[in-house]
Amino acid sequence: MGMAALLFALDQGVKWIVATNLLLGDRIAVTGWFNLVHVLNPGASFSILADAGGWQRHALSALGVVVSLVLAVLLWRGVRSRLETAAYIGLIGGALGNVADRLRIGAVVDYLDLHWRDMHWPAFNLADIFIVGSAALLMLASFGPAADSRGADRGGAT
Repeated sequence: MGMAALLFALDQGVKWIVATNLLLGDRIAVTGWFNLVHVLNPGASFSILADAGGWQRHALSALGVVVSLVLAVLLWRGVRSRLETAAYIGLIGGALGNVADRLRIGAVVDYLDLHWRDMHWPAFNLADIFIVGSAALLMLASFGPAADSRGADRGGAT
């Protein structure tokens, strides 16, 4: 759980740096396809539910906490592989990073803006990278051999 706390702290630290150095709505062009921005997203991914009226703040926070607790229990009981362990840790750290923003300011701080010409990917943050990367790790882990938390195969002796 220490690694999840480290990811959480890293996410919150970067968000603090952005919020203290960029005014809300400001943009710094870094390359022709990448900006640093300071925006708030009251919704979920891709600003889904952003205009839902406020209930989403509590619902998304509760969902993030419940998922994190379930994953923490699964980690405590032992998971199949180190890859799955890393994925759960990333999901917990990322989910709680965004939950902290929702509880503290009512929206998630986003600051990474990828774009090409006039097309912009919705702004995102480090917690989102942890979540998406961890989901990819879980998919990858699902193709591996079934193993217990000590890394030994669960199958019978050959």
